[in-house]
Amino acid sequence: MTTAQETRTAEELKALAEQAGRDLEDASALEILQWAVDTFGKQFCVTSSMEDAVVAHLASRVLKGVDVVFLDTGYHFPETIGTRDAVEAVMDVNVITLTPRQTVAEQDAEYGPKLHDRDPDLCCKLRKVRPLEEGLKAYRAWATGLRRDESPTRANTPVVGWDEKRQKVKVSPIARWTQDDVDAYVTEHGVLTNPLLTDGYASVGCAPCTRRVLEGEDARAGRWAGRAKTECGLHG
Repeated sequence: MTTAQETRTAEELKALAEQAGRDLEDASALEILQWAVDTFGKQFCVTSSMEDAVVAHLASRVLKGVDVVFLDTGYHFPETIGTRDAVEAVMDVNVITLTPRQTVAEQDAEYGPKLHDRDPDLCCKLRKVRPLEEGLKAYRAWATGLRRDESPTRANTPVVGWDEKRQKVKVSPIARWTQDDVDAYVTEHGVLTNPLLTDGYASVGCAPCTRRVLEGEDARAGRWAGRAKTECGLHG
């Protein structure tokens, strides 16, 4: 049977997302996720970099067995893969691991070694953006862990918005949270976090392009340090 969410046009989904962004601006993270699940059901998923499992944990409280999509770029820290495995083992979620079309070795053979140093935008496109576009085809809406306080480029993140590039509804249930809110939730619920967060890393991405942050730097300063690049392309 065809459901309402499957028959909505892109224009209708965009209008729905923008209205929800206004209506849910002051709602709790759980209320925002409940709206997403009520609206999209199994056509809704959570994406996670496995920096922490906060959004996955929140979503699992609303929809048991919720799909959690993880991008295995081939360049992750061992701690990140370990966090993914632990989340899969102990949380009531369905972890779906996406991989790029090429292995790192195959990419090196075609583009030369250490593409991330020479053209990080292309490397992100090949190992993150394209795999996610493929992986999200089964969904009409996806949730992220974006927060407004992470960096200036994320300051205007709506709690529900329209992903024009992918023509999907994008849900950011903790957009209004601060790091203190995240820490309090982790402590209260015993949520899994990447061990690197206690080793000087404030944001965890691929190992070659991530360093520890210095005192006074924003949370994403350790990503692509020394470059103008601040995003991998998944969020703009």
